[in-house]
Amino acid sequence: MPLDPVVKTMLDQMAAAGGPTLREAGPEQGRQMLEMLALLEGEPVDVARAESVIVNDNIPARAYAATTGTPLPILVWYHGGGFVIGSLETADRISRKLAVGTGALVISIDYRLAPEHPHPAGPDDCFAALRWIVDHAADLGGDASRVAIGGDSAGGNMAAVTALRARDEGLPLRHQLLVYPVTDCTMSSASYEENADGCFLTADSMDWFIGHYLSAGTDAKDPRVSPLFADDLRGVAPALVITAEFDPLRDEGEAYAERLGDADVPVELKRFDGQVHGFFPLGSIWPAANEAVDLAIAKLKAALT
Repeated sequence: MPLDPVVKTMLDQMAAAGGPTLREAGPEQGRQMLEMLALLEGEPVDVARAESVIVNDNIPARAYAATTGTPLPILVWYHGGGFVIGSLETADRISRKLAVGTGALVISIDYRLAPEHPHPAGPDDCFAALRWIVDHAADLGGDASRVAIGGDSAGGNMAAVTALRARDEGLPLRHQLLVYPVTDCTMSSASYEENADGCFLTADSMDWFIGHYLSAGTDAKDPRVSPLFADDLRGVAPALVITAEFDPLRDEGEAYAERLGDADVPVELKRFDGQVHGFFPLGSIWPAANEAVDLAIAKLKAALT
């Protein structure tokens, strides 16, 4: 189907306004640009708890809860931003929505970013944070027996990689929410060609992101980089995978969902036709985003009950 008319209008306005590409802007300006885009998500919803915490002694995080009741199920959230940009601030509004919708304690993780900290710093932080949160769940007001993880884009990569490591290290998870995840850093799927330009996230931006994330000599097919190439996905947490039709990452997200299903992992794949990468938190301007968030919340609530 064609681009959602609301999405097309916004993309046309952005194109008319101009501005540098991420490659032209560089990491610092790119981070500022994403923080400005996050303002399009609307006013942050009120929560009973929104506080900064330090996990594993050195990883900044932010904890959200809609209620002061305890113990709450836990959702560990990894923000998007191509491994290079993104922060607790850019994930603030969606973290609040997920906390209110699920009734869970949502803990958003500020993992280290490239190029200052290339792979494996980010996924190492994400797993270390998860293990620490499980070990200290009671102190945080959470229930260590009801833990899910999730993330969008590069955060979806972090979640998928972390879920695999959690399986291997005997850390049980109830669910993984993968929103248009990066699962194949070779950038070789057909959707990279179909949606290379004009759909918010471009193929050139992904090349720039991954070029910063992977140091020279890092194998893009290493499953700790690209979980699509893991030898065996059996036994990982059940998943919801959300993709967007006009997204360079569409095919790799859907391929990962297929591999999960082939490995007898309970998985639901939902493609949002007419949508572009980045739509998930933008319910204030793109109605389909509310449908996606509602679906994610329903799956998380069912898994964490």
